[in-house]
Order: sequence, then structure tokens, then C-alpha cells
Amino acid sequence: MREKVEEILEMIRPSLVADGGNVELVDVVGGVVKVKLVGACAGCPMSTMTLKDGIERILKQEIPEVKEVVSA
Repeated sequence: MREKVEEILEMIRPSLVADGGNVELVDVVGGVVKVKLVGACAGCPMSTMTLKDGIERILKQEIPEVKEVVSA
């Protein structure tokens, strides 16, 4: 599943990079994806929304086994 998650993150990444940020995959354990927001995303007040409403929504849509995305 880690490879699938990386593929989806590669599709999401250009949007984050355009705003000066990025996302790094830390781990995937039992359907929980741990990521680290970096760059401008790390200190952005909208980072929780980016994580839950953006990254988590897309990952769950593309990979049904994903239960949750959390910040590491």
C-alpha cells in the first residue's frame, strides 16, 4: 500500500509546491498514513484543512484501505 500512497502523493504534490510547501510520507501502518507537511505548509494555519480535506480525502477516494491521514 505504501507504493500506492506515494503515487497519489506525487499527483497531489504539484499543488502544494505551487504554494511553497510539500508533503513527505513518513509511514503507513494499518490503514493510517503518516505524513509530514514541509515548507510553507508546515507553518500554515490552513495545514489541518490541507491535510484532512485535501490529502486525506483524495487518498481515501483512491485507496479504500486508507482509514486516516495524520501529521507526523
